[in-house]
Amino acid sequence: MDYMNEREANLYSPLTLAFLGDGVYDTLVREYLLVQGNKPVGRLHDEKVKLVCAEYQSEAYGLILDELSEQELSVLKRGRNSVSGNVPKHAETVQYRRATAVECLFGYLWLTGQHERLYSLFDFIIKNNNREEVENHG
Repeated sequence: MDYMNEREANLYSPLTLAFLGDGVYDTLVREYLLVQGNKPVGRLHDEKVKLVCAEYQSEAYGLILDELSEQELSVLKRGRNSVSGNVPKHAETVQYRRATAVECLFGYLWLTGQHERLYSLFDFIIKNNNREEVENHG
């Protein structure tokens, strides 16, 4: 695949970037869970849902703010400020917007071929997010 430069990727709407980023993030979570050990598919699914929910991704947003470059922060904010009328019933609007922002950033990093950076941010999120708190709420 030919990756885009930053200018080309910035031509896409934040929600379009989030559409891609949702799939990228989901795949990274699945890969992460799989390498943790062989588990029944039902258990993997349950664990995945806890890591892909708006609440968890909203927490991730707060975690990575200080870790981002100026360009990455700009993409994150574009994603957060995008308007979508499809806020899930189980998520608050603020959580959903922050989750969309993280997905937007992940889509952007994927499109621009910054996979090493993508994995680095994902690892940072996994290592620093309070997973137990999310599991108690999710």
